[in-house]
Amino acid sequence: MRNVYDVLLERGYIDQVTFEDELRELLGNESVTFYIGFDATADSLTLGHFLQIMTMMHMQRAGHRPIALLGGGTTMIGDPSGRTDMRRVMTKEFINYNASKFKTQLERFLDFSEGKAIMENNANWLLDLNYLEFMRNIGVHFSVNRMLTLDSYKNRLEQGLTFFEFGYMLLQSYDFLELYRRHNCKIQLGGSDQWSNILGGYELVRKLEQDKVYAMTFKLLTTAAGTKMGKTEKGTIWLDAEKTPPYELYQYLRNVDDRDVEEFLALLTFLPMEEVRRLGALKDAEINTAKEVLAFEVTKIIHSEEEATKAQQASRALFSGAQEKGSIPYTDMDKTIFEKGIGIVDLLKDLGLIKSNSEGRRLIQQGGITIDDEKIENTDKVVSLDDFQDGKILIRKGKKVYHQVRI
Repeated sequence: MRNVYDVLLERGYIDQVTFEDELRELLGNESVTFYIGFDATADSLTLGHFLQIMTMMHMQRAGHRPIALLGGGTTMIGDPSGRTDMRRVMTKEFINYNASKFKTQLERFLDFSEGKAIMENNANWLLDLNYLEFMRNIGVHFSVNRMLTLDSYKNRLEQGLTFFEFGYMLLQSYDFLELYRRHNCKIQLGGSDQWSNILGGYELVRKLEQDKVYAMTFKLLTTAAGTKMGKTEKGTIWLDAEKTPPYELYQYLRNVDDRDVEEFLALLTFLPMEEVRRLGALKDAEINTAKEVLAFEVTKIIHSEEEATKAQQASRALFSGAQEKGSIPYTDMDKTIFEKGIGIVDLLKDLGLIKSNSEGRRLIQQGGITIDDEKIENTDKVVSLDDFQDGKILIRKGKKVYHQVRI
């Protein structure tokens, strides 16, 4: 089997690494335990997290053992890296709920049977730490002078950095030490914005345990336009189908910038690199074929082949205006209705999507109605000609009910 380090390098994952030659040799010669941490700041992982999950899947497929570390403890503080302000402090109950949702999602991607992967929660060792003992045994190994030169802290000094947040690096470093002692964990992986935090743990383990451990970061998933992958004007792309339905995920990926297609195929799918390069080389209208493949493959990994097929069929029907069985249902309506404007609740009722005005208002208030992927938030919304593109709008009710209006 090919060395997974070479696979990750070829596909464009790796950004920085300690002792590259040593680590490559280690990964090629034995099964290695590694970890990635996930702070439970929301009730779902995002498309940005999916890059980290793909890394874990590649490593596990190559025979290595992942630890998915849920940040039930560190989320109590919040990582200051990349922040211009202090993160909102969350309750233990909220953090635990989020962590449970992360656990369910991660189990879809990694094989936790027979010790092939481990799920840990740093709340198990961080919440009951004795402060004085921790500072005496761990804090003594960290230089404040050096920490203040790190971007994660330096960028916050003008706005103000609390001592509360200043301790985050020590806690994350302690996680690596704890996982080394519990599971012989040898590598910590994370996004490039985590490099200084990861180095803190790497150095702590080497000092206290006198053993070789390693650090590796991968690129943050950004678009050619410089925005974070999975961030849109309408919000975040989530891995939870309740928050971002498979069709919306598919459409987001189907509409990525031409310049991003090859990179995203390499990072977010398991397609062979020969196929990735072939698809990435397509030009003009042909690049749409590559975008369809990208959207299908990612939706398949995240949600299932069945959901990817449904999303693809719905998308093709929408683009082509097809009306075959199984495509999106539609209703032809008089253009004059929309010249005057019609209330959204009345429109839903006319289309047979709701049985009563109260049902319509409830759906809208719960975020269950969208027009062309734009969530309707006002029950008094008036649908007019301004909402139409090429004489069409697509209404979605809930996760799976689509209806097109044509004029």
